[in-house]
Amino acid sequence: MDAKLKRNPGRLDRSRQAAPQIFETLRDRILTLALKPNTLLSRAELQSEFGISQTPVRDALMKLEQEGLVEVYPQHATVVARIDIDAARQAHFLRVAIELEAVRRVAEKPGAAFIARLRAAIDEQRRMKTRDYPGFVVADHAMHQLFCQEAGVPDLWQIIRRQCGHIDRLRLLNLPLPGKIEAVIRDHEAIVDAIERGDPDAATAALRKHLSGTLSIIDQIKERHPDYFLQP
Repeated sequence: MDAKLKRNPGRLDRSRQAAPQIFETLRDRILTLALKPNTLLSRAELQSEFGISQTPVRDALMKLEQEGLVEVYPQHATVVARIDIDAARQAHFLRVAIELEAVRRVAEKPGAAFIARLRAAIDEQRRMKTRDYPGFVVADHAMHQLFCQEAGVPDLWQIIRRQCGHIDRLRLLNLPLPGKIEAVIRDHEAIVDAIERGDPDAATAALRKHLSGTLSIIDQIKERHPDYFLQP
């Protein structure tokens, strides 16, 4: 595991359990592609980095395996999982189903304070687009999370997040394309404009278009990064 790929090395909050923190750190590295598909994860190196025993590392890797983000082999070999297109499609189905209903609900009676939070989230995306792609993704997710919160189903966003490891990596690979980030921001503006008008049909149509963009060009993404994908 290349030291250059480490983010926030060894920074554990000793007042919290170690395993969840290691899980969160490694998950972040995987989803931001700091740890690329098929990267070998050494348990010994992780123990050394975080200054902990084997058990929290093992528990964190087991949870990552449950989310399909790593593959654990005998003799303690663990590698970052390649992107699974089928898993990405299923996660997309789940996200569309939940978010469409959430957006329809919030568009029926949009409050001024909620619209202001959405506009602020888009402003943050504009600020982040010139810095780094993972930061833009965080700002993107923050806006989508607001839909579930305002609709009264905040826990469903956590379900989405647990299932979206493969499609999140696909989207991150798609962001560097010329004009992509600007297109995402335009999509967000169209969604928020429709919500502000109190037009559920237009809001859900704009959201469906927005969420379907990456899956429509999977073949192009695979051509650029063939080694990142699970082969059929």
